[in-house]
Amino acid sequence: MIQNQATSQETLDKLSSALNSGTFVDARRMLNGLSPADAAHLLESSPPKFRHILWQMVDIEREGEVLGELGDELQAQFLGDMDASEVSLLTEGLEDDDIADILQQVPDHVTREVLNAMDQQDRARLEQVMHYPDDVAGGLMNTDTITIRARLTLDVVLRYLRRHDELPAMTDNLIVVNRSDRFIGLLPLRTLLVSDPHISVREMMDMEVDPIPVNMPDTEVARLFERKDWVSAPVVDEQGQLLGRITIDDVVDVIREDADRSLMSMAGLVEDEDTFAPVTRAMPRRAIWLGINLITAFIAAFVINIFQGTIEKVVALAVLMPIVASMGGIAGTQTLTLMIRGIAMGQVLKSNQIWLLNRELIIGLLNGMLWAAVVAVAASLWFDDWHIGLIIAAAMVINLLTAALTGAALPLLMTRVNIDPALAGGVMLTTVTDVVGFVSFLGLATLFYA
Repeated sequence: MIQNQATSQETLDKLSSALNSGTFVDARRMLNGLSPADAAHLLESSPPKFRHILWQMVDIEREGEVLGELGDELQAQFLGDMDASEVSLLTEGLEDDDIADILQQVPDHVTREVLNAMDQQDRARLEQVMHYPDDVAGGLMNTDTITIRARLTLDVVLRYLRRHDELPAMTDNLIVVNRSDRFIGLLPLRTLLVSDPHISVREMMDMEVDPIPVNMPDTEVARLFERKDWVSAPVVDEQGQLLGRITIDDVVDVIREDADRSLMSMAGLVEDEDTFAPVTRAMPRRAIWLGINLITAFIAAFVINIFQGTIEKVVALAVLMPIVASMGGIAGTQTLTLMIRGIAMGQVLKSNQIWLLNRELIIGLLNGMLWAAVVAVAASLWFDDWHIGLIIAAAMVINLLTAALTGAALPLLMTRVNIDPALAGGVMLTTVTDVVGFVSFLGLATLFYA
C-alpha cells in the first residue's frame, strides 16, 4: 500500500513537472499508461488548475472508465461541461450500474437524450437499474448475467459458454432460473469445470444460496458479502424473479463510502468533500458546522455564568473545571464510537441493547471511581483543601456515568428517528457532558462553599 502511494506520488510529480515545462506529449503518455483507477486517483490528487488539463489529456475511449472511478463532486464538474452526445459516447462499454451513477450527475434532459440514443434492449436494462435508489441492492446491481436451466447437462452448459467472446467480469457462478426467469440456485464455475459433463445442472447446483432482495439496504448487502465471502450474488424482486447481480467491486465502494460518510460526518462535512475544493465552496460548509458548535459553547458558557459568584470565591474551581468536562467528553466519545460502529455492523439489536447500556454504565462507574480518586488526591494536595478534592471526585463520577449513558443511548434514539448518529451525535454528546460536568462540579461547590 505504501509502495503504491509512493508510486502514485512519483507519477504525479512527474506529470506536474511535464505540465509546468509544457511537455504535454509526455504528460499524456504517462496519464494514459495508468489504469483507470490510478488515473482517477491522480486527478483527485491534483490542484484545480491541473485537473481540467489532465482530463483533456485522457483518451476518449478511456474517459468513461476513468470518470466512473472519480468521486461524485469531481464527476459532476466534468459532466457539467459535456453535452448529451459526449455523455452518450463515454458511457459506451460501461456496466449498467456505472452508467446509472453517471446519468444521475447530469440534468434530466441530458439523461433522456442519452437513453433515447440507446437501442431498446440496452435502454430497458438501464432503466431497470435507474428505477431503484442508490442505497439499495437494485441501485448496485448490473444486468450482465449468464443464466442457465436446471435440466441441461454440464456438457451443454460448457458448449454454451464457449459461444461467448468473454464472460462478464467477476463471474464465479452461473445463475440457474426456470422458464419464468425465477431464481432457483447457483452453479459454481469450479464445480462445472471438474464434474462429469453428463451430469445435469440440477444435480450439481447449489440451492441453499438465498438471493438478495432488490430493496435490501446497501449496508446490509455489504454485511452479507463480508460474512459469506461472496464475489457476486443474484438480485431478485418480490416474486423471486431474477433482475441482475451485485459484484464485490460495487460492495467495496459501499464500504468505502460508508467509512468516508462516518468520518466526514463527525466533522460536519459531506462524504464526497473535495480535498482541493475552492475556498468559496469549502468555507460555507464548514462555517455552518462551526456555527452549530458555537451555539453549544454558548450553552456551556451560560451554565458557567450561573455559578459566577462561586467561582469568584473559590478561584481553584476555574482551574479544575475543564478537567471534569474533558474527562466526561472523552469517556462519552469512547462509548458513542463503539455504539455507532456496532450499529453500522448490524451487531446492535433490540435484544442486546439493555445489556450494552448496563455494561457501559458499569464501565463508566468503575472508571469514574478510579479517576475520581486520582483527581481527588491531586486536587487536595495542589490546593491544600480536601473539600475541593471530594467535590471534584463526586462531579467526575456523576459526569462519567452521564457520559456512558448518553454515549450509549444517543445513537439508539437517533437511529430510531432516522438521523445519522455520526452526523450530530458528537455535538450533542459534548454539549451534554459539558453542561452536566459544569453543573455537577459548580453546583456541589456552591452547596458546600455557600
